[in-house]
Amino acid sequence: MAYIKGDDRHNACIFCDFPSQDAANDAANLIVARGEQSFVILNKFPYNTGHLMVAPYRHVGGWESLTPEELAEITRTSQRCIEALNATLGAQGFNVGVNQGVIAGAGIVDHVHLHVVPRWGGDTNFMTTVGESKVIPEALGETYARLKPHL
Repeated sequence: MAYIKGDDRHNACIFCDFPSQDAANDAANLIVARGEQSFVILNKFPYNTGHLMVAPYRHVGGWESLTPEELAEITRTSQRCIEALNATLGAQGFNVGVNQGVIAGAGIVDHVHLHVVPRWGGDTNFMTTVGESKVIPEALGETYARLKPHL
């Protein structure tokens, strides 16, 4: 409901603001891992339980604008995300991708990020189709605590 009503939106770029804060705020900001070029954050409005995003620290809007170092680290980090989601949530599959531009569904247009979405058989049930709502069976804090040791 926070997403629908817009009550819980962050007005600045979360991919710039959150990692610039002290690492002591990582749990509150849902940052589960930090690298040299990029970091991993749980999506506060997930498509599915465990929905992670890997973003560069640098504010850049396009995948094609990433440096080779950023691109390499984001790719390696996405592999680690998949391993962690397998180990903690037993995912049966994954959607991994970039929504670049409004027309492609980007919610944050000016800061490119890679989505890693775990999938399970039957996770797109009747609630999504008929009820026009998504059921997330685990609270974000619980998912964070499960993933943090693996990333």
